[in-house]
Amino acid sequence: MDKSVPRGCVAGVVAPPCSKSYAQRALAASLLANGETTLRNIDFCNDTLSAIRCIETLGATVRRADASTLVVTGGLNPVSDTLNVGESGLATRLFTPIASLCSVPITICGEGTLLHRPMDMMVSPLRHLGVDVRDGGGRLPIEVCGPLCGGEIEVDGSVSSQFVTGLLLSLPLAAEDTVLHVAGAVSKPYLDMTIATAEQFGVRIQHNDYAEFYIEGGQSYTPTDIAIEGDWSAAAMLLVAGAVAGEVTLRNLSLLSKQADVAVCDALVRAGASLTSDDATITAAHRPLRGFEFDATHCPDLFPALAVLAASAEGESVIVGTSRLEHKESNRAEAIRSELGRLGIEVDLSTDNVMKICGGEIRGGVLAESYDDHRMAMAMAVAGLCSDGEICIRNAGCVAKSYPDFFEVLEGLRVK
Repeated sequence: MDKSVPRGCVAGVVAPPCSKSYAQRALAASLLANGETTLRNIDFCNDTLSAIRCIETLGATVRRADASTLVVTGGLNPVSDTLNVGESGLATRLFTPIASLCSVPITICGEGTLLHRPMDMMVSPLRHLGVDVRDGGGRLPIEVCGPLCGGEIEVDGSVSSQFVTGLLLSLPLAAEDTVLHVAGAVSKPYLDMTIATAEQFGVRIQHNDYAEFYIEGGQSYTPTDIAIEGDWSAAAMLLVAGAVAGEVTLRNLSLLSKQADVAVCDALVRAGASLTSDDATITAAHRPLRGFEFDATHCPDLFPALAVLAASAEGESVIVGTSRLEHKESNRAEAIRSELGRLGIEVDLSTDNVMKICGGEIRGGVLAESYDDHRMAMAMAVAGLCSDGEICIRNAGCVAKSYPDFFEVLEGLRVK
């Protein structure tokens, strides 16, 4: 599905979908809790549906109580020897260690762009934890057979925090205690989310500045009743839309959230946008925008939204952290450079780990590539609002990975 987004102004109040990062963690914990857990305020993007399929395969029973509430009866007891994680990188790195708790062989397979993303960082640590691993040359499919034991291991955390998240949620059920040494941990807010989710289910994880994690074995997950908070990754796109093309107010968000992408608020202020909040809402409104500097190392999913913000600002913006972008759904640094270049915006990647964007007039009448990357598709749509014509996005349906209703929401905000 291609989608055209013409120039226009936006105004209105919306609620972003729930955080799929929190939802997937909560679903995993619900599987590991023997009993009935209720998850409220949950939305059903493709990544969340993949996580639901994973916990059902691993033994959970899932019932939809209403349009936004799931009741999960947990209990790790695989019903198949194949675990399909869809196109979700988090589901892969989260549920592979959980599957490794089982003493039967389970093959983890995936789809689409995920088949090209690196998974080799899981192999050696799992083997050191007693798991029999047959890997596909650092890519999916991977077969694991546990049980996962505790111990003292080292993990490379410089590429992604997702595998560390999988270990943190699974190792409390190991027979032995674990000391987990993590080299170069990135996306630290996501690790905070993992620890907070475990705590909601009665599991304790300690750490020393994200370099060493101490996980007591033999713990138990306790069923609970929780609401999934709104998604700051989706919110970032909508707030940038307000900053570049009008005014957007969002509900059901917390400025105290542990989600990494709450940092978009700092970037918006640095760029000169108006940002106001009260107990119930946060509003971004257009003002003359200026170039800004921002370090996105620990919130790399913000890059596409920040790139559009920078393209709409006067002067040069400098965004640090491009080393985190190579192994996303696309090579996002190159994708941003290419697609903003089509729109007449210069992007310089010549400095290591740095993206420089020179703002200017955004050219419309362009067919932009999404690269089957949901965040690139959304970013190109927001760019269309302030282009001099319209931008057509190829394969815009890829937004279903995280925000299936994105284009309908954006159109609903358009000032008629």
